[in-house]
Amino acid sequence: MDIVDRNFEHLHTTIYPTADQASQAVAHELASIIRQRQAEGRNCVLGLATGSTPKSVYAELIRLHREEGLSFYNVITFNLDEYYPISWSALQSYVRFMWEYLFDHIDIPKENINIPNGSIPKEEIDTFCKNYDAKIDSAGGLDVQLLGIGRTGHIGFNEPGSRLDSTTRLITLDHVTRIDAASDFFGEEHVPRTAITMGIGTIFKAKRIILMAWGEGKAQIIKKTVEGKITESIPATFLQTHPNVGVILDTASCAELTRIKTPWLVGSVYWDEHARKRASVWLSSVVEKPILKLTDRDYNEHGLSELVAQYGPAYNINIEVFNLLQKTITGWPGGKPNTDDTNRPERAYPFPKRVVIFSPHPDDDIISMGGTFIRLVDQGHDVHVAYQTSGNIAVYDEDVIRFADFATDYNQFLHEGEDTTSAAFRNIVETLKNKKPGEIDPPAVMKIKGLIRRGEAKATCRYVGIPDANAHFLDMPFYETGLVKKNPIGRADIDCVKNLLQELRPQQVFAAGDLSDPHGTHRVCLKAIFLALDELKHEDWMRDCRVWLYRGAWQEWDIDQIEMAIPLSPDELMRKRRGIFKHQSQKDAPMFPGADPREFWQRAEDRNRATANTYNNLGLPEYEAIEAFVKWDGRLI
Repeated sequence: MDIVDRNFEHLHTTIYPTADQASQAVAHELASIIRQRQAEGRNCVLGLATGSTPKSVYAELIRLHREEGLSFYNVITFNLDEYYPISWSALQSYVRFMWEYLFDHIDIPKENINIPNGSIPKEEIDTFCKNYDAKIDSAGGLDVQLLGIGRTGHIGFNEPGSRLDSTTRLITLDHVTRIDAASDFFGEEHVPRTAITMGIGTIFKAKRIILMAWGEGKAQIIKKTVEGKITESIPATFLQTHPNVGVILDTASCAELTRIKTPWLVGSVYWDEHARKRASVWLSSVVEKPILKLTDRDYNEHGLSELVAQYGPAYNINIEVFNLLQKTITGWPGGKPNTDDTNRPERAYPFPKRVVIFSPHPDDDIISMGGTFIRLVDQGHDVHVAYQTSGNIAVYDEDVIRFADFATDYNQFLHEGEDTTSAAFRNIVETLKNKKPGEIDPPAVMKIKGLIRRGEAKATCRYVGIPDANAHFLDMPFYETGLVKKNPIGRADIDCVKNLLQELRPQQVFAAGDLSDPHGTHRVCLKAIFLALDELKHEDWMRDCRVWLYRGAWQEWDIDQIEMAIPLSPDELMRKRRGIFKHQSQKDAPMFPGADPREFWQRAEDRNRATANTYNNLGLPEYEAIEAFVKWDGRLI
């Protein structure tokens, strides 16, 4: 989709179905420029970014080099930024990132690579920064500058308050930026407070700028960047003044743009059932009226006259949408037997169903759909949980020490004081005491951390009421790096999922469709499920299998998207909370809380109550809380 409505969008914005497709398009544009410069006998000067956003771009460039002969012999690169102070060999160093994700795999001359130096003495920084800008100029200026965008709207590390004419310099990182980086450094206290970054003025000398954003988590800041006023409080809005900027998005990151969220404000709309539903729900929230109280005047005054003209009067639209919303609500997530299921989200039969709940981390099942999990078990279904990753990096070292102490003491108790294995545990304790922030755990420590998470997951399953045999721990290989940074999805990861599905042959599958997970684990886990299902689609049992997507601790489905809403009573919400509490290592202060200061159980309850409140405001029955699901349409991410 390549449309710009100048009434709203101030930057040329292109939307691709997936982040992978968008990344490939960016890589091919870079490749075209590189080849063009080679044909002209000139160097190609690229400004490069780091972080999760450009990883797939670099992967495609590597593929083009290996499979299609793209050479980088004439490419000179300048990276945007680097933490300060930081060693080039540190796990979080952007020098290390660039070599691992790009430079080690292409034929670029080493002398053509330029990255801000995070380990120079502080008194040399000013001179270094001036020389960095001068070196860009002497190379002929940047042909293309790649950019990601932070939650604060920063580009590079140009935080709110940065000036349009700023040059490469040392900058103090915003608190929000440091929180977002905390997981990479295993705690906010370890994140450097400063960084060296190209200035906005430096970036703006580029002949072409490409700003990329993937995922729902970037949707709000993209709307402000593309549609908002130019302001120093959102540095990315300065891009509106550059003559050649392309904003490249996937379908998730563009969700808040006017042409996507409320297209009737931009132009004519094809008013299918979903569009009618979305428009009425939006209008109800704007005028603060229940669906059934909306009038022709409400529709006409808010850009929906076309809808009323085609499907009006308002009463007809209201009744249709109200009924669509009402049909999403069911107390039987696995289907209610002995009833007409024509207008129910799930089939009555087969009953009971064999159900598989995929949980990316060992607690996503109970956090995200705990009430539904409990109800499926209570209603007699054969429920299995597949924990896709070990979650071992999200356990504090102190917990390992506590369990090691317990194991030592209990072993001595069993052997009447005989010291048989305590030396091994003492060694683990000493290892952790000498461990540096961000250092990879030795295998024994990783194993204990994984077992801690596994024990908590089993405790939740027992609390809900399923046998230990119904808890499946896949330990997908992509995750087992000991680092926040994971490996790409591989054949072994897909097979983990595929083999379990083939073994159980479920009639119902639940999977985490929450792609806003900031570390990307949910996205990889969901992709593995989709790829496995795609390979199994011709199996006979697949004809009877439905796949429902839930969202987790980071956000909820929009009301117009929800296809199954499971209401929870106060007692059920409390049962869900107690199930979440079984995950003691994630209680009070989880290692990776994200930007939200609330505990996971609080986020889940607030989100479930907010969904119920929205249904109530639309004129639907009032419930304590609601968990929401969307049916998978068979498309891959």
